[in-house]
Amino acid sequence: MTYIFDPMPTSSVAVADSDARIPVRRIFCVGRNYAAHAREMGRDPDREPPFFFTKPADAVVGDGETVAYPPETENLHYEAELVAVIGTGGRDIAEAEALDHVWGYAVGNDLTRRDIQLAARDKGRPWDMGKGFDRSAVIGPVHPVETVGHPDKGSIKLSVNGEVRQDADLAELIWSVPEIVSILSRSVTLRPGDLIMTGTPAGVGPLVAGDVCTVSIAGLGSIETRIGPRG
Repeated sequence: MTYIFDPMPTSSVAVADSDARIPVRRIFCVGRNYAAHAREMGRDPDREPPFFFTKPADAVVGDGETVAYPPETENLHYEAELVAVIGTGGRDIAEAEALDHVWGYAVGNDLTRRDIQLAARDKGRPWDMGKGFDRSAVIGPVHPVETVGHPDKGSIKLSVNGEVRQDADLAELIWSVPEIVSILSRSVTLRPGDLIMTGTPAGVGPLVAGDVCTVSIAGLGSIETRIGPRG
């Protein structure tokens, strides 16, 4: 097959304690999946059906990298998240079988151009430019289920320059990982390499150039991101 342009390189994420990597197919994100965060965003935290948005696969950034402060925003935010990595695909997956489709878990940071996101939200427009910009998905090494199990409780914490900004427990998720996987699979066929960022707790806030942002989740370690000058 001849292409007019060279195909894009395959985006990938690291695997903990291994030289192997996981190719990234798609990145799905769950919106407002912690009640306290829903409240701080001015929304009702009742257990209404979850909603999803996406980031492009090539938005992935690894642990320890520097992310330039992105263009077109004056309000870049951090969002600590548990990331579930699909290893076995499927459609209309039963909740009771959903965890069988998860290969592993990672620590994530859903970087957000909050001013752009909120302006779009208030006008009823898509969030793409607020969420799916370049280098907006910080994903740490993926830990296999066979090593860490399926985290459903334990600390999820984020600090900026050593000051804790987000401090919650995975047990506070409104929609659990098996519920998320099952519900998402009703709309799309999940495939190996699909990543699901499961939502962020309360305490989101701004980052500026020079900040060092650290996210940690019990049993999965921590990741660090430095914010560089505006790109």
